[in-house]
Amino acid sequence: MTTHTTGHFTYADWKETAAGAAEGGAKLAHAVVTNTFSGGIEAPRTCCQYAITYVTEKTGVCCGYELLTGTLDGRAGSFVVVQHGSWGEDATVHCSFEVVPGSGTGELAGLTGSGTFSAVRGETEIPYSFDYQL
Repeated sequence: MTTHTTGHFTYADWKETAAGAAEGGAKLAHAVVTNTFSGGIEAPRTCCQYAITYVTEKTGVCCGYELLTGTLDGRAGSFVVVQHGSWGEDATVHCSFEVVPGSGTGELAGLTGSGTFSAVRGETEIPYSFDYQL
């Protein structure tokens, strides 16, 4: 049976470093991010790593992994999600994520699922939606 949960997250820290650039072309970067999740997922300080491609000054794509430790609808443990995102001229990041198979611990062992979020520039609370099976 699939369970649906929602909430929001905020990022507490974003450290980005340039990794390379093609003259007149794409730029690569790496970001280390700390997020705080509330709602169905309660995770006070996540560990997240992104690889970022800036296709233009205003558009790009990213992928990353995030370790969430806390609770999911009251069940304690941790799990990892892999994320794939993109943004266009409006700077809204549209991202999908899924649980890395086998990454659940504690009461979250065997967790599978996927979700989405859209991060609008300037908003501090980013809503997420997550469907999962345990």
